[in-house]
Amino acid sequence: MRVLVTGASGTLAPFVIRALWERHEVVLLSRRPPHAEFAALPWIQGDITVFDDCWRAVQGMDAIQHLAAQPWPVDHPRLREQAAAQGVPFDTTFQSNMLGTYYLMQAAVAAGVERVVMDAATLTQQVETWNRYCAAQHDPDFDAEPDTMGALHTPPYYAIPLYPGGPNTKGGLCANARREVLDWDDTPIPRLYAAGEICSVFQFVYQGGGNLAECIVFGRIAGQNAAAEVPLETASNPH
Repeated sequence: MRVLVTGASGTLAPFVIRALWERHEVVLLSRRPPHAEFAALPWIQGDITVFDDCWRAVQGMDAIQHLAAQPWPVDHPRLREQAAAQGVPFDTTFQSNMLGTYYLMQAAVAAGVERVVMDAATLTQQVETWNRYCAAQHDPDFDAEPDTMGALHTPPYYAIPLYPGGPNTKGGLCANARREVLDWDDTPIPRLYAAGEICSVFQFVYQGGGNLAECIVFGRIAGQNAAAEVPLETASNPH
C-alpha cells in the first residue's frame, strides 16, 4: 500500500514513519526536509495550504496518514504575542488545520484515495481537555457560555465538514421587544432600532420563512417606535 505521510518533518512524524515503512511504500510530504533518517524515502516538498501541492502529493496513493497541523491556536488573544515573537502569522492555525485539511480531503476524494488516518492522540487530548472545561463550567480557551457546553463521553463520534457561509446571518445585534438595539450591558442605544435577520428573534435556529414574518411584525414595531422619537432638531432646540 502506498501511504502519504503529511507533516513529515514534524515532531510526531518519525514515530509514525518507522511504524509504517516496513510494511508499506511510504511517501513523505512536508515544507521542510524530513529527518536524515528518512533520506531514502520519496519526499514531496509542499504545503497543504496550497491545493496544487495537495493534488500533486495524493496522486497514486492508497492511504494518507495526516499529521500536518499547527499544534496551538496562534490567534488566541493570550497567545498572539507569543506567535508574533516567533514570526508565526496570526491565521496560521486556521490556514493549516482548517483550510489545509479541507484542501487535502478534496484532493484525496478527487484522486480516489480510499483511506485517510488522522492523529488520534490529538483528538483524544482535545476531548479530554474539553470535558474538563465542561466539568468546571469554564472554557478558558474560547470563553464559551456554560449553558452551551456539553461533555463528550459516549462514542462513537462523527465528524462533518463545516463551511463558512450560509443563507443569512440569523442574529448579530441584540434588540428588546421595542426593537431597540442593546449595547453590551443590555442597555438600549438611543435612537437605534432594528428588525429582520440582523437581530433575529430566532437567533441560532433557522425557521423557513421566519425572516419574512419577523420583518413584517417587528419592522412595524421598530418603525412605530422610531417614528415616535422626538426629531433631533426639536430635541436639541426645544424652543
